[in-house]
Amino acid sequence: MGEEAHQVTRLLKSWSSGNETALDRLMPLMHRELSRLAQGYLRRERDDHTLETGALVNEAYIRLVDARNVQWQDRAHFLAIAARLMRQILVDHARGRSSRKRGGGAAKLTLEEAQCALPSTSIDILALDQALTRLGQTDARKARLVELRFFGGLEHEEIGEVLGISLSTVERQWRLARAWLYAALSEAPQPSSGA
Repeated sequence: MGEEAHQVTRLLKSWSSGNETALDRLMPLMHRELSRLAQGYLRRERDDHTLETGALVNEAYIRLVDARNVQWQDRAHFLAIAARLMRQILVDHARGRSSRKRGGGAAKLTLEEAQCALPSTSIDILALDQALTRLGQTDARKARLVELRFFGGLEHEEIGEVLGISLSTVERQWRLARAWLYAALSEAPQPSSGA
């Protein structure tokens, strides 16, 4: 993985410098990572969720290509941006579905992978987005850390690289962010199941 990560970094920097052919060589390398992220998100969705892995990857890819002014740093930075885009795509999809169903049918996902022990095994993605937005207003770094870990699937070491903080700081802030999210999501109203 080390050589591939270096190759990805070189291609990202070349793409940032305006080399469009670098993007053509980069995407096959990153497609596997983007698919892994998308599969992880969609695995936590409701059974009747209509967004498929390929569609989520394609939409993220389109948005990544449109991000022309990004000065790409490395693979972890790319995955962090992809995670943020996928989060927004899922939230937009959930909002659209929710508005069509007059408040019902919000997308659900588990927080097992994010290691959050919630009273319920799944939560409303809109509630998660709102909680992360609130956390970001009080502590932007913790919100970003959660986004990188949960939506980006990054390991603590990679998060430290992206945020420019030590591994011990990542681990400490992750524990605090998990506790904050547990409290925020435990208070969030759950969608009603009745008519």
